[in-house]
Amino acid sequence: MQHDLIAQARTWLAEDPDPETRDELGALIEAGDTDELAARFAGTLQFGTAGLRGELGAGPMRMNRSVVIRAAAGLAAYLKAQGQDGGLVVIGYDARYKSEDFARDTAAVMTGAGLRAAVLPRPLPTPVLAYAIRHLGAVAGVEVTASHNPPRDNGYKVYLGDGSQIVPPADGEIAAAIAAVGPLADVVRPEDGWETLGEEVLAAYLARTDAVLAAGSPRTARTVYTAMHGVGTSVLTAAFARAGFPEPVLVTEQAEPDPAFPTVAFPNPEEPGAMDLAFATARRAAPDLIIANDPDADRCAVAVPDTSVEGGWRMLRGDEVGALLAAHLVERGVSGVFAESIVSSSLLGRIAEKAGLGYEETLTGFKWIARVDGLRYGYEEALGYCVDPEGVRDKDGITAALLVVELASVLKEQGRTLLDLLDDLALAHGLHATDQLSVRVEDLTVIADAMARLREQPPTSLAGLAVTSAEDLSQGTAALPPTDGLRYQLEGARVIVRPSGTEPKLKCYLEVVVPVADAASLPAARARGAELLAGIKRDLAAAAGI
Repeated sequence: MQHDLIAQARTWLAEDPDPETRDELGALIEAGDTDELAARFAGTLQFGTAGLRGELGAGPMRMNRSVVIRAAAGLAAYLKAQGQDGGLVVIGYDARYKSEDFARDTAAVMTGAGLRAAVLPRPLPTPVLAYAIRHLGAVAGVEVTASHNPPRDNGYKVYLGDGSQIVPPADGEIAAAIAAVGPLADVVRPEDGWETLGEEVLAAYLARTDAVLAAGSPRTARTVYTAMHGVGTSVLTAAFARAGFPEPVLVTEQAEPDPAFPTVAFPNPEEPGAMDLAFATARRAAPDLIIANDPDADRCAVAVPDTSVEGGWRMLRGDEVGALLAAHLVERGVSGVFAESIVSSSLLGRIAEKAGLGYEETLTGFKWIARVDGLRYGYEEALGYCVDPEGVRDKDGITAALLVVELASVLKEQGRTLLDLLDDLALAHGLHATDQLSVRVEDLTVIADAMARLREQPPTSLAGLAVTSAEDLSQGTAALPPTDGLRYQLEGARVIVRPSGTEPKLKCYLEVVVPVADAASLPAARARGAELLAGIKRDLAAAAGI
């Protein structure tokens, strides 16, 4: 067994085009570190609907140039089998370790396979790539990014020519094509022959961002902004300048791209501590709100002044921002369909119904939301908002930020705030309080065991609320294709449990709806909502054994 492992590692080493990972793997072979080698050669990174994502390093279970070249070769073979020979593939990348290398390798493979390749001019937000696909008439797009994952990770996200991310069966067909790739030496990779795009593609994206704002709307709200060490600063500040908003006060420690993400444990605005520097900057600058992007700027976080919390600033939940943007678009008189994933708040459906707009629920991920017919606005609780589906069929943290600051400006002119509008929504539709129980694991069997336990012994009540229905979403429903998840309806609450598609996490999404009689009842309703959420979280953790 040990001999086979060493032999397998030596075969991989002989093909590896990257001096860094060759040295790394050579040292492991030399040291006879079979535990580490076993982890890296336990299989291959699986290509799925999120593409590829994993830790950087040598071997088939890590993100590296060998894995990326195979992925690109498989994607090229798939595109050619679809009759797209000679079609254009646009490639974007963020500022993480190896991102530019992976983008260049992808361009070389596409060119060698008889497709045309064009690479974005520099590290740019993921939504710029999603926009460029449709703008340039490409047959596919690739974004090299691990979004908000830890610094040691990277990833490979694939879009098809409609500008949205891949869904089944395309993901399985691409995975099969990757598995069929032979020796790396047989993958043709010329030294040149692809195009490096100029700044005009970014200029076209920025010109499109104007479409999300109402002509003549107020542009007075003042912001503090953090890019979370990612690629958002230059694009967001340019978009704000075009729109005529006050120049954001930057969180300087996090304004420039840095793949080490030195000031945060996890570069995700939702993670504890990630917003601390933004809060500190806001306490000095006293803006109307804080805007944060994740490292590839497809997500948008919002924080607001709130004297009731320690430090005076509070992060809004994704569901709160999702409802606020929906209410703003309704007020502006938009038409079309509002959509969200099943793990997001049911409040969006109530807002859409009252406004006489279409509404749809989808599986988790913008790969599904973006495909809704007639989509005008879509959001997901994990800070993702699609506010211009004609321009970007994906979540876009830049245009979402523009729309949030427009709303804050409209309210500011009325002497009101985002929190006041949230109160209005609670009075109109009931208080929709959401929370998440999220467990990060080292051992993925913990997640499988928890799902199995819940399937075998579903809870009958949580926080004293009776479970009125329990659905195993792996069986599919009338409205949804199968997915690994469980959905519980309770009296006045809802719970969804699913493994994360992009991180080693079990995620449980909780929502309670508390009726509100009048404004004076809001504090009591909020307290009741928090009490129920805490009880559901406690009882669900016990039921899942986590």
